[in-house]
Amino acid sequence: MAIPGFLSASAPSGPLLSAHGRSAMAGGARQPGLRNSHDRVVHGIGSAIVAGAFAQGGTLPSEELLLERFAVSRTVLREAFKTLAAKGLVVARTRVGMRVCPRQQWNLFDADVLAWHVGEGVESRLREELADFRLAMEPAAAALAARHATPAQIAQMCGLIAAMGEPGLSRLDFARADLALHKLIGQASGNRLMAGTEAVIETALFAAFTLSSPVDDAAEHQASLRGHAAIVEAIAARDGVAAAEAVCGVIRHGQQRIDAVEQREGEIRNHAG
Repeated sequence: MAIPGFLSASAPSGPLLSAHGRSAMAGGARQPGLRNSHDRVVHGIGSAIVAGAFAQGGTLPSEELLLERFAVSRTVLREAFKTLAAKGLVVARTRVGMRVCPRQQWNLFDADVLAWHVGEGVESRLREELADFRLAMEPAAAALAARHATPAQIAQMCGLIAAMGEPGLSRLDFARADLALHKLIGQASGNRLMAGTEAVIETALFAAFTLSSPVDDAAEHQASLRGHAAIVEAIAARDGVAAAEAVCGVIRHGQQRIDAVEQREGEIRNHAG
């Protein structure tokens, strides 16, 4: 069953750090960042599913309603259905239509699916799961980068550390440099599967920085900078153990910062209540 207003209301936008989900549907108009009609339909229906506009196990509106809603051809709509099915969001059922899959079947490694989750606001459980995933993957990637990183990649990492230390840095500029560093470490690992987790890392960083950024506090900024510099120094020294430990320290420090913010916000709500 759809939440009233789906066929006319706009959907939330996605993360700030990349193009994934930046522009959501609004009426039938074209949206910046969505390349064509296929993208508009995929983002419109996909973001609505993640937002809960359609019950898991329920069906989407009829093709006729969706054709009118998005002003596209039946061919475009059905290609969009195939894309959404590949993301684990829907499945075709004979004489029933497109059924919304249970949440556990959604592909959370898909950049769009993650972006739509962030557009709805990242709940504490997803933040914790993202941190757990990073702790499972990124230390190993850093250890491999200590073995495989090229001199050019290490020089790039040093440049990003310098960028992260610039005074007066905005939240977004710091986040972009931070994300670029973590992505570069994944690439330098030489493992294509680890390098392919960029969307998860991006979502985790965005989720963290929407609550609290190291640049909000001078001491936190310096602590984060030292932690990231330790990663690069260990990679440059070809010390995989130290690189892995430094990554763990950075991730845990960020999680502690978020936990502190959530605790303060909880205390404020309790006091207000």
